[in-house]
Amino acid sequence: MNQSQITLIQQSYAKLVPSKQQAGEIFYAKLFEIAPEVRPLFKENVTEQAGKLMTMLGTVVNGLRDLHKVTPIARKMAVEHVGYGVKPAHYEPVGAALIATLEAGLGEDFTLETREAWVEAYSILSTAMIDAAKAQGAPE
Repeated sequence: MNQSQITLIQQSYAKLVPSKQQAGEIFYAKLFEIAPEVRPLFKENVTEQAGKLMTMLGTVVNGLRDLHKVTPIARKMAVEHVGYGVKPAHYEPVGAALIATLEAGLGEDFTLETREAWVEAYSILSTAMIDAAKAQGAPE
């Protein structure tokens, strides 16, 4: 991931901030549409979870220039999520829901170049998370 991609990600996320709660809710609606089998993993109110998701996403986005600092946090989160029943196979629909959310929230501003930057960032972080989850003994 290069500096230009990081800038695109940070600029596009900044455009979502005013409607971040709504974006989080769109994310979960899309995730449950794509992968209904993950719905039982969410015990708490999804509205509350949407806020947590967007806060965490903001932290990651703001830390992309120091990826070596963000990656251990992502790995730790993945290990914690194993306890909730998250499996490595769940990362693909999460990525698809994220991209769909960004597309819905950004409209024309979600250019092909911006999409590719987000996909690259998600690929890097989700790979690190999947590896950490597998090391923790997460079932396939």
